[in-house]
Amino acid sequence: MSEEAGRYESKMKQDSELEATLKERGNRYGDFCDHAVLTQNIKIVMQSGRRWNDLAPYQTEALEMIAHKIGRILNGDPDYFDSWRDIAGYATLVDKELTGE
Repeated sequence: MSEEAGRYESKMKQDSELEATLKERGNRYGDFCDHAVLTQNIKIVMQSGRRWNDLAPYQTEALEMIAHKIGRILNGDPDYFDSWRDIAGYATLVDKELTGE
């Protein structure tokens, strides 16, 4: 097999794997555009809080990731444990930072 044919075959395999991943995620989390609208709306509400600009970068990032996970729960499978565990994980990272652990 020529080098060019090998690259083409590799790209085709990557494309196929990507499509499978996107299909799996769509089945689990719902339509991406619907999720994006919901999650961005959650973030807009959070950013309207009077103390938003007082937060440290790690706090805003954790809240934005939690918003992302909430969006996935509300738009997709609310019984998927990993989304709930991720929320707990981000909150725990902030807790550890605040308590110096």
